[in-house]
Amino acid sequence: MSIGVWQIVLILAIVLIIFGAGKLPRVMGDMGKGIRSFKAGINEKDDEESGNASIGNNTSASVSAESKDKDSVKS
Repeated sequence: MSIGVWQIVLILAIVLIIFGAGKLPRVMGDMGKGIRSFKAGINEKDDEESGNASIGNNTSASVSAESKDKDSVKS
């Protein structure tokens, strides 16, 4: 089941009736800004997750190195 030409024309006609020709560019601009901000938020979240993983790995390595140092001082 796919969307045909007549379905697209009907959807565009309904959008034009609801928003009017004057408001349509502003509505589409706002929609574009929303999509850009959503993508930026997704990318930012992915960057934070990858950064947290590397921080966690470095922290555990430094903790194990400190514990080895403490063991060698005790001996």
